[in-house]
Amino acid sequence: MTTAHPGLPQFGRPAEELPDQLRAMTAHDLPTRGGRTTAYTYDAGRPDVREAAERAYLAMLDVNGLDPTAFPSIVALERQVVGAVATRLGGDDGTPGIFTSGGTESILLAVKAARDCRPEIAEPEIVVPATAHAAFFKAGRYLKVKVVAVPVDPGTFRAVPTAMAAACTSNTVLVVASAPSYAHGVVDPVTEIAADAAGRGLPCHVDACVGGWLLPWLAEAGAAVPGFDLSVPGVTSLSCDLHKFGYAPKGASVLLFRDRPMRLAAYFACAQWPGYPVVNSTVQSSKGAGPLAAAWATLQVLGADGYRELGRAALTATRRLIAGVDTIDGLRVLGSPDATLVALGTDDAALDLWELADETRARGFFLQPQLSVAGLPAGLHLTLTGVSELGVDGLLDALREAVAAVRARGPVAPPTELLALLDQFDLTDLDDATLAALLPAAGFGPARMAGVNRLLDALPPELRDQLATRFLSVLYSPYLEQQN
Repeated sequence: MTTAHPGLPQFGRPAEELPDQLRAMTAHDLPTRGGRTTAYTYDAGRPDVREAAERAYLAMLDVNGLDPTAFPSIVALERQVVGAVATRLGGDDGTPGIFTSGGTESILLAVKAARDCRPEIAEPEIVVPATAHAAFFKAGRYLKVKVVAVPVDPGTFRAVPTAMAAACTSNTVLVVASAPSYAHGVVDPVTEIAADAAGRGLPCHVDACVGGWLLPWLAEAGAAVPGFDLSVPGVTSLSCDLHKFGYAPKGASVLLFRDRPMRLAAYFACAQWPGYPVVNSTVQSSKGAGPLAAAWATLQVLGADGYRELGRAALTATRRLIAGVDTIDGLRVLGSPDATLVALGTDDAALDLWELADETRARGFFLQPQLSVAGLPAGLHLTLTGVSELGVDGLLDALREAVAAVRARGPVAPPTELLALLDQFDLTDLDDATLAALLPAAGFGPARMAGVNRLLDALPPELRDQLATRFLSVLYSPYLEQQN
């Protein structure tokens, strides 16, 4: 008889025991509701919306999205969800689209479609702003497409159309713009970038994963929103996540195409094996229909009026935050956000952003660290949602207190000794146990990431990737647990 493991006990347990254990496991998680976690989570602040999404999710829990001929309900739901998004973003009910599991999958499929539409190009490239989401680099790695990252304007953090155009070559299969960029919340000049791409016979994808279901409602609330969607000539595809400002549960994004041939290029089909013919619209084959049903239910319960009010509240919160930050000595907003995403930076050497993130987290608000890269400064990211209006004053108070605490502690020395130590190792060969033993020297501990972020920021980009990969491996190993 094999030894029992917590993941698979020798004998089945009573189901009523499990909720308490799950609650214990999640006790140290960041809160997912209330707006105190200013990244990763999006809260509409309406229990009725959440309940409707949960019921719809559970109702479709066992439905497999692999075969729409076996489960026609997924076709009906996807048509409604894609049609709703398309109609709001410059298309109509007939605009071709795909419901995906998230922004990364939408971007992967957009890059695949662009690549596969040009099979004659042996070494395909995509041209992206340096502020483009990491998902494009992931797509490049997975699909063997070279990613050409073009420097952005260092003052506005927006893509420079002339620089984007100059980066295009005979190998370019796709040009990318962000609406907005995640890091700074600014919308690239989509109209100019898309026009130039069209003039070169190139498709243009707009990454509106974070902003696609936000910017239209901000425009209705009085914000100046530049053109970015399918109504802009030259835009050939667009990604929009509904599990962000659509407030649907995770696993919900929509990828829109201007024409059907590009959508067909995103598909995968295989009838060359002895089993059933496989044809997929997404990277996944078998997939639960719960996220699709939950997204549909969220759209139904909130409606345009609900999204309009959430957009107004998020915009109000953002404006109050920016005004408040202006009164905190040493902090500044990076760029001029077009959306409700804000990056905080500093020109004060005595104000360590990584320590500030930890101190703010200790006061109940999570701000997401962003490393310096490609000449762009480090920052702390905040995404403000429909519930942030109620908590923005508390957030500003926490920031003021955290700034005071960091200043009182004084400047933190760079991790020169640890950098020198890491220089003696090949990070690809470093085993999990050894790295786990080194992490305390970097200051890593429960809810304390300043040391790790400081170390990452001091490394060149290629070594950052290696260290971050090894760090993730250690997190899932038993070695950190053994130290505690």
